[in-house]
Amino acid sequence: MLRTRKLTALASVIALAMAGQAFAWEEAPQLAQQVADGKLPPVDERLPTDPLVMDVIEGPGEYGGTLRRAILGGGDQHNMVRTIGSDNMVRWSPDWKEVRPNIAKSWDVSDDASKFTFHLREGMKWSDGAPFTADDILFWYEDIFSNAELTPNKDATFVGPAGPVKITKIDELTVEFDFGAPNGLFLQALAYGFGYHPTAYPKHYLSQFMPKYNDDVQALVDADPAAGNWVQLFNLKAGPMDTPLFWQNPDRPTLHAWHLTNAYGSTDRVVAERNPYYYKVDSKGQQLPYIDRITYDQVEDVETILLKTFNGEIDYMLRHIGRPSNKASLTDNMDRGKYGFFDVGDLPANIMILMMNLNHTDPVKREVINNKDFRIGVSHAMNRQEVIDLLYFGAGQPAQTAPREGSDLYKEEYAKQFTEYDTDLANEYLDKVLPEKDAEGFRIGPDGNRFTLVFLMADVFGLQYPDAMELIAGYAADVGLDFQIRATDRSRLIDLHTSNDFDAYLWNCSGGQADAYTSPICYVPTISNSVSWARGWAQWGIDPTTGEEPPQAVKDIFSKYKDVRAAASPEDQKTLMIELLDMAMEQFFTIGMVQNDPVFGIARNNVRNVPDPLPIAGQLWFPAPYTAQMYFEGGANLP
Repeated sequence: MLRTRKLTALASVIALAMAGQAFAWEEAPQLAQQVADGKLPPVDERLPTDPLVMDVIEGPGEYGGTLRRAILGGGDQHNMVRTIGSDNMVRWSPDWKEVRPNIAKSWDVSDDASKFTFHLREGMKWSDGAPFTADDILFWYEDIFSNAELTPNKDATFVGPAGPVKITKIDELTVEFDFGAPNGLFLQALAYGFGYHPTAYPKHYLSQFMPKYNDDVQALVDADPAAGNWVQLFNLKAGPMDTPLFWQNPDRPTLHAWHLTNAYGSTDRVVAERNPYYYKVDSKGQQLPYIDRITYDQVEDVETILLKTFNGEIDYMLRHIGRPSNKASLTDNMDRGKYGFFDVGDLPANIMILMMNLNHTDPVKREVINNKDFRIGVSHAMNRQEVIDLLYFGAGQPAQTAPREGSDLYKEEYAKQFTEYDTDLANEYLDKVLPEKDAEGFRIGPDGNRFTLVFLMADVFGLQYPDAMELIAGYAADVGLDFQIRATDRSRLIDLHTSNDFDAYLWNCSGGQADAYTSPICYVPTISNSVSWARGWAQWGIDPTTGEEPPQAVKDIFSKYKDVRAAASPEDQKTLMIELLDMAMEQFFTIGMVQNDPVFGIARNNVRNVPDPLPIAGQLWFPAPYTAQMYFEGGANLP
């Protein structure tokens, strides 16, 4: 039996009146012209019957303009995800206090939090004008999520303590998600970035690439030189949003505020135009978004983004440039570029983590890496404060991968264990594992050869990983460890680590704040496109008939996380999560280096409705889910 926990958007059905007449929805002038030209239906036919009314920061905005950004090649798709993507069934409030309606106008939750019934918006449409209904969600569930060829690894968001979710269509506007057991964290997880899947696959468009719906699908395969079969073709046309493939198919309809007009990587500039069927409005009844288009100039490096910012060619940016090392030069060029700063509450568990492959296919490297004494020795060999001083101008704290101070889950012992820089102590631990050295002073592995780890390294996030890796390799050499560096781009790095073809790499990790509950990717082995340190165990954790059976201590962590997810009350969730963190910290899976101070972004002086600070953490892909649609150009008419 369901107990009603209906949540509706603030004034999700607006009934405004002007001079006794029903209030008319407003639209951008460019769309009004298309209506006049017969190219679009009227705005009241494009909006759902109960559009979502969004709060704004300064006030209702003005239509028009282009938001200019920059993007790197080779796997920088999150640059677009964070501004265009992330329209999920539900969303977080900006203050992180509650989950609010979004695509779903309301929902009901069963008493034991095992069933979630979502009520969709009548008349909602995809960006090409086709209806969005429960059939689209069923298409994702039945034909993609449940298809082992298309989804060999199921996203943990949709796998509860009792297994994968079962989705049932109640009617055209109602769907039930049944986990078969309590799953108290589901709504929170659904509001984060990876909760986008159920609402990202338009059946009317994507079904043509499946033999189930198209008897002539082979003709489409034959016409695409990159596709060897229908599965490859479907993946090219319907790749997940957090991969480049999503952004390389501009023909794919979306529910986002803007849709691409050309493919990422195909030209020097990616252009996204407003979605004329977007389902959100402001308090005046103006259809969002305000900005006509967003452009992303594809450049080679972060230095080019900085130069474009100095020259006033960037309107809004935090990705790549919002780091302490850039603050002085950005400050010096503020008048020239006509921009100001805003704070960003981006506080992950750690921004620089040595992720070693605990499921290595090489038995020698696996034996050494899995020895906790080895990881402790490496940790004590790292001069974290020097890294912070040299690369981040002292902005940050030496720390392991752990919840941060200020979080309800924070414990000092989590963050500070094994962070003391002490080469004698490092050698003491390493001597327990690799006591012998060669003529050059490097440690010899169990096979009698020099023990070498190759670290993959990509220049990402503006965190100066190339410079950091040079320092890390030097610290390792001081205690007899041979750390080699293999530079690559982000896309190639992800390909290697997701295929388990790596020794180690540098990355960052969410889980520094409340996102530890729903994105514990450095505390629990998890399937992720960005984070891999025990991929075989992670596969087993989702489905014990796959992957690699882990040791009992890791099984216990999987079991504890199931308890966390099953807990119905926040109090029980917190108690169980702390128990899980105690277990994970004892295992010491990854080696953290730095917990950063809050970072910053820049916005041109005429960009309005920009939140300060901007709330963000881990898989909460801001500003897309809440604020990007409200940005508008106002004030000075800047060049």
